[in-house]
This record gives sequence, C-alpha cells and structure tokens, in this order.
Amino acid sequence: QRREREKEREGEEREKERKKEKEGKKKRRKERKKERKKKKERKKKGRRKERKKERKKERKKERKKERKRERKKEKEGKKKRRKEKKKERKKERKKEKEGKKKEGKKERKKERKKRRKEGRKKERKEEERKKEKKKKERRKECYGIVRVLPHFKTFAAICVFY
Repeated sequence: QRREREKEREGEEREKERKKEKEGKKKRRKERKKERKKKKERKKKGRRKERKKERKKERKKERKKERKRERKKEKEGKKKRRKEKKKERKKERKKEKEGKKKEGKKERKKERKKRRKEGRKKERKEEERKKEKKKKERRKECYGIVRVLPHFKTFAAICVFY
C-alpha cells in the first residue's frame, strides 16, 4: 500500500510537473507571441515613421518643384512685360520721331519760305538798285531840266530824252 501510495504520489507529482511544464510552455509561447507582436508593431511603427519621413521628403520636393515652376512663370511674365514695355517705348519713340519729322518738315518748309522771301527781297532790292543806277545814268544823259517839282522830297526832275 505504501508503495502504491508512493507510486500514486509520484504519478501525481509527475502530472503536476507536466502540467506546470505545459503551463510554462503555454506562458512562454504566449510571451513569445506577444514579443513577436511587439516586434512587428515596432517594425510597423518604424516603417510608418520611415513612410512619414519619405512622404515629408516627397512633399518637400514637390513644394520645391512648385516654387521653381512659380518662379519660372514669374520670370516669363516679367520677360513678357519687359518685351511689351520695350515695344511700347519703341512705338512711342517712332511716333515722336515721326512727329519730329513732321515738325522738322514744317520747320524746313518755313525756312524755305523764309529763304525764298529773303531771296525775293534781295532780288527786288537788286532790281531797284539796277533801276536806280539806270535812272542816275539817264539823269546824266538828261538834256536839260524843264521843271523841278517842289512837292517831291527827293530831287526829281522831268527830263527830255532823245
């Protein structure tokens, strides 16, 4: 009986140990599972962080590109405006030149007119001088004084010509 009791006790003890071992194995499995899960989550978090960083970088790059594009557009706009201003200035200068040309033409016309007038005056004076000379010569050729006219301020005489 003693032996049987001992055997039973030993059997029970073995079962208890087996149970304990099983429970220990279960616990360890659970712990390992938990650890794996944690690792996975950590990895996920790491990946998430990396993805976040990558996204951030991409956004930064996109913003940079966008800014570049905007600057390019602004530059092109400025160039266009400058070209337009240049064209306008050119047109204005052309108009001014034409105006000046017209004014110049008018002035030249006036000058020509003046010169013509002066020329005519000179010609008239020359003709008058010539006439005076001829008159003086005629006076010299004058035969005799018939009558001096008193109402003339200058000396005038009626001459008899042959």
